[in-house]
Amino acid sequence: MKKTLLPLLALALAVLLPPVAVMAPVAASAAPIRILALGDSLTAGYGLGPEDGFTTQLERALKAKGLDVTVINAGVSGDTAEGGLARLDWALGGGADAAIVELGANDMLRGMDPAGTRKALDAILAKLSEKKIPTLLAGMLAAPNLGSDYGARFDAIYPELATQYGAILYPFFLDGAAAQSTLLQADGLHPNAKGVALIVERMLPSVERLVGETKPR
Repeated sequence: MKKTLLPLLALALAVLLPPVAVMAPVAASAAPIRILALGDSLTAGYGLGPEDGFTTQLERALKAKGLDVTVINAGVSGDTAEGGLARLDWALGGGADAAIVELGANDMLRGMDPAGTRKALDAILAKLSEKKIPTLLAGMLAAPNLGSDYGARFDAIYPELATQYGAILYPFFLDGAAAQSTLLQADGLHPNAKGVALIVERMLPSVERLVGETKPR
């Protein structure tokens, strides 16, 4: 009798109880792409509130395009290209998938030999290339009062190094904002919040290209 009831009981349970769903494992969401912005006061956001600086506005613009990115502010006011090289390893310590290099303005303003600026930027790009970190090189232009010879030597640094290392070149970081009083702070050198917004707007396609060449590590 017991042997007859057991199969019947098992059948009844199978009919009455709902099937147990088998849950597929949920894949972890990909980490955001980390863009290291290595630069001077133009990157650091000199004279601006935390929401108005270059890295914050750039990150916001990229996210508005649907890109999952974090832009790391590694800007130090007053830094030269050599200073940026000296702290590059430290800046990379937190991890970076891509880099924006914006250095050389202070070298130029101090009338430093362009050969030294080139040497430091060359070493920065060489290290980033060695680590296979896609890079955007943001250029600077020499002030006219430094003379045509200085200008020719300085201005050539950025396109030539970008070509040498296969970096994306954005020829002039201050494009559109330079010498525009309504877009600059009182010192006539650093962009105000509106100036930064214009810089980000103009640079955005180049940074989108950088993101497109980048794979999260």
